[in-house]
Amino acid sequence: MPEPLFELTSFQRDLLYVISGAEKPSGQEIKTELQSSMGEITHGRLYPNLDTLVETGYVEKGESDRRTNFYELTEKGTKGLRARREWENRYVDLPMAD
Repeated sequence: MPEPLFELTSFQRDLLYVISGAEKPSGQEIKTELQSSMGEITHGRLYPNLDTLVETGYVEKGESDRRTNFYELTEKGTKGLRARREWENRYVDLPMAD
């Protein structure tokens, strides 16, 4: 069973969740989505963390055009998120809000 992403920071896990819920989002799209919940996110925080996810094999980076990259989960990233969700569900049983 894959590890439930213990080696990642909470911000890196949040990036994975946002990437998994979008179709090949750009860095700017990821930033905009996260900022709607978290507040201001700097370029210096976002891109080094995306690079770490690429380097560790959880995310693949591609080129949409000469100026824009896109990000998508790899199989390792998908399995890691599933393992994380299973691990969280062992400890947290919250009913859905009305």
